[in-house]
Amino acid sequence: MTTASAQAPSPQQVHDVVVLGAGVSGIYQIKRLTDLGLNAVVLEADDDLGGTWYRNRYPGARFDSESVTYGYSFSRELLDEWHWKERYSGQPENLRYLNFVANKFNLRRFMRFNTRVEAMRWDETGRCWRLSIIGGDEVVTRFVICAVGPLSIPTPPRIEGMDDFRGEAYHTYYWPKEDVKLEGRRVGVIGTGATGIQVIGAIADKVGELTVFQRRPNWCAPLNNSEISDEEMAGIRKRYDEIFATCKITPGGFEHVPDRRGFWNVTREERVALWDSLYGQPGFAIWLQNFTEIFTDEKANAEFSAYIADRIRQRVHDPVVAEKLIPRDHGFGVQRLPMETNYLEAYNRSNVHLVDISETPIQRITETGIETTDAHYELDLIVYATGFDAITGGFDRIDIQGVDGARLADKWKDGPSTYLGTMVNGYPNLVMIAGPQSGSASTNFPRAIETHVDWITDLVTYCLDHDISRFEASPEAEAMWNQHVRDMYQTLLMRNAKGWMTGYNSNLPGHEEGTRRYIVYNGGAPKYTRTLNDVAANGYRGIVLA
Repeated sequence: MTTASAQAPSPQQVHDVVVLGAGVSGIYQIKRLTDLGLNAVVLEADDDLGGTWYRNRYPGARFDSESVTYGYSFSRELLDEWHWKERYSGQPENLRYLNFVANKFNLRRFMRFNTRVEAMRWDETGRCWRLSIIGGDEVVTRFVICAVGPLSIPTPPRIEGMDDFRGEAYHTYYWPKEDVKLEGRRVGVIGTGATGIQVIGAIADKVGELTVFQRRPNWCAPLNNSEISDEEMAGIRKRYDEIFATCKITPGGFEHVPDRRGFWNVTREERVALWDSLYGQPGFAIWLQNFTEIFTDEKANAEFSAYIADRIRQRVHDPVVAEKLIPRDHGFGVQRLPMETNYLEAYNRSNVHLVDISETPIQRITETGIETTDAHYELDLIVYATGFDAITGGFDRIDIQGVDGARLADKWKDGPSTYLGTMVNGYPNLVMIAGPQSGSASTNFPRAIETHVDWITDLVTYCLDHDISRFEASPEAEAMWNQHVRDMYQTLLMRNAKGWMTGYNSNLPGHEEGTRRYIVYNGGAPKYTRTLNDVAANGYRGIVLA
């Protein structure tokens, strides 16, 4: 490969492929590339691998996918060697697993840590990408594969006085490696999304006083976690093929198969009997083994939401608090469902207090706590469980300049536009794992990324085998996919939700209520996989190969 640079970089800085990110996606991607003998490297901004499971060390952090469906499926030897200890594994064990995988296949030698890419520029003359690394290095590569993660850029709240607080304060994403003292301390948690729900349930019985600042309640359901015995794990190993086969045919990519009887084809008593059974089962059963009409039919969803609301009232003793924990602005399950352990029961404790900041907003953070419009709360520790700049945040962090220097951030200012969630017109030789508008973030993530990585690897291999030095999504194909993604939102009640899957985040300018960003594909895992395979089988239809 030739370049237009007057000063050629050193050989170790020129690659066939650069992968950005050493999380779940990047680990599998570098495995596939190096197995093919390609000159590939992973650039990771953090000081070690793991991505989500390296950074999110906060109390309660764990899978909401079943452990056995979250792990990689590509190696029978790996499946036989690893023993998941819990049905829904916690962060420390998850990080050990990813390190086990990297060490088993000797992948660390292909990874550069503490290497943050601050800019990428497409060189049309050399048909390559030039990556600028913080610190001054330049890396040149023919192809870039982004594995930056859908939830890799945290968003702190925009509250006056945050720097004035003299106690400890952490966004959950930046939770320290060292133990944080909780016993006897006055702790405030801002946020009751998926992360906040995990944190609150985990620390309520450990802290002195816990004050929860809730802007908008979220539906949640019990995780019903349990340990996996040696005997059960042996049985799981024998049926791994069956497990992964089921994941491939279900809309969510899980073992949970929807009830196809039809919501209105059974009696109310039969529906409640199903819900009573599912509520006590592990994980997403209550969500994904349910009637499919709860996602599309407002009356069906309202009936089911009322059932879950009654469950909340049964579990929370104070009726006033219970009502504050019941969402009114969206129905159950219309956006990704937070799973909880002891979350609702936390509010039955005398040391836990709920502050509804939709009624009494936070005015400022003070030196000693949080001040709302009607009270001041003295605190020793503040936890910001305020979420992420989802899906697009990792891309926006890098100054990506495509053809003629056009910036990707400018193109995506009002929302992303992609082809298949994998590539963008005007940005040649750049592909994305779990990118915006792909099927990854809306389904069981590892199952989806294995499909994505395999497809991307085949594309790269095809280009190298056929002396194709440049590929790019056509503008027509991108426009078609973008419209298809928008249309799929209209088929689901998700269109009415105010969560990160519809682009709402009050902590980000331009992402407040009233905006709409179409950032995930809602057609389900099987349909998305069929689409990818069909594109490849038809000579990579919609992709201009030069």
